[in-house]
Amino acid sequence: MSLSRKRRKELTRLRKSADELWNHQQEVLERANAIAREAGRQAGVLTREEVVPRVRESYENILRPSVHATQELAEGVRHQVVEKVLPGLGTAIGTVMSVGDVARDARVRAAINRVRFQKPVVIEKKGLGAGSYIAIGVGLAAALGVAYAVWQTFRADDELWVAEDEPAVATSVED
Repeated sequence: MSLSRKRRKELTRLRKSADELWNHQQEVLERANAIAREAGRQAGVLTREEVVPRVRESYENILRPSVHATQELAEGVRHQVVEKVLPGLGTAIGTVMSVGDVARDARVRAAINRVRFQKPVVIEKKGLGAGSYIAIGVGLAAALGVAYAVWQTFRADDELWVAEDEPAVATSVED
């Protein structure tokens, strides 16, 4: 295929324009990359100088006391369970086991056989006893304590990210 001289000149000019455009685009991309690198560096500096100290201060002043209070509450609940509930359960289990041992005794079986021929006396139970109400109350108090501790830990604090008002720095022009 043969091109006319005019077409070859037009193609040559077009190729030069395309090369020039390509070079301009490369320069623009290099400049954009330099600006993006500088922005990233500035964001890192800003994070180190402004964000990290504020987050650390908020953690120390707000979150750590809440976590500490929750830990103290949990320790108190654990102490109550270990010191009061578990010994009571152990005593109840021991009593049940001793009743089982007594029921296996031959003298007790003979006494039970003598009582079988008598008419049984039915005692109507009137409702929950005092122990049941105490156990329900202790369970509710523990559940409320844990729920309150979780609420205190995870509640949204409106003043968490509010910066304190800094005094205006007076600038003076010295002559």
